[in-house]
Amino acid sequence: MDLKELCKKYFETFSAKDLNSLAEMFDENIYLRDWETSAAGIDLVLQANQQIFNAVKTIQVTPISMYQDGNVVACELDIEINGVDKILVVDIIEFNGDKIASVKAYRG
Repeated sequence: MDLKELCKKYFETFSAKDLNSLAEMFDENIYLRDWETSAAGIDLVLQANQQIFNAVKTIQVTPISMYQDGNVVACELDIEINGVDKILVVDIIEFNGDKIASVKAYRG
């Protein structure tokens, strides 16, 4: 299984603001942490994602580079918000099989 490809699919799904497809990609016990929020469990993580989607008109996540070690992928990302603002982020994504078990995002 190619975890880097699963990460690319996750970023495309996130950019499309598609909560139903995200739910299918997440492990039931997923953990999310970024510089503004943290959530544990699929329901709370989906709520956190919905809050992000509600706060922006558009969001486009573009991978710059990805590094894999076992079931963890570190992803350097360019994120464009509302077609104007850009931020650089590193996501550390851990997998449980083919499901995302955790996403830890660092801005910078």
